[in-house]
Amino acid sequence: MSLIYDEMELTEFESVPDEDPQQMIRNAYQRRALLGYIATTIVAEVDDEVVGMAFAYPDTNETAVNRVYEKAAEKIPSIKDVDFFADPESFDDEFYLDSIAVDDSYRGFGIATKLIQSIANHAADLGYHTLGLNVDTLNPLAEKLYRRLGFENAGKIMIGDHHYRHLQVSTAQKVLA
Repeated sequence: MSLIYDEMELTEFESVPDEDPQQMIRNAYQRRALLGYIATTIVAEVDDEVVGMAFAYPDTNETAVNRVYEKAAEKIPSIKDVDFFADPESFDDEFYLDSIAVDDSYRGFGIATKLIQSIANHAADLGYHTLGLNVDTLNPLAEKLYRRLGFENAGKIMIGDHHYRHLQVSTAQKVLA
């Protein structure tokens, strides 16, 4: 997930040592809330090695998820006072795919698609009809993948200094088709 923070190029992280966001993530995952209580984390493994992950939650849990990360940052001097959750990311009435990442060595093998399908299935099991995500307008390859999987434009937002397209897909649609 620290790769995602790097790609977002948040000005709040410009003077932060690279290991500090990683420590915040480790701290956050020590609290089980991100593993199924307020959020869902799914990993893809190859030969017992994690090669991809997806992190998602109901739109109504966004504030609770942010609090977990804020609490996880409290013991890290370089980021304890950073307000990098100021911009809301999810849209109403959706299960929000906050983060997805696949190791460079395993891209192109359908891992992201399988992770997205797993999150969509989980969201549908919980009664959500819509899966949403944000894609940086400067990341056309990711947007191409999402559109190929059936995601459609639902709006535009700003997160930090970047413009994002908010895309949504029905959880009833099989993205693997």
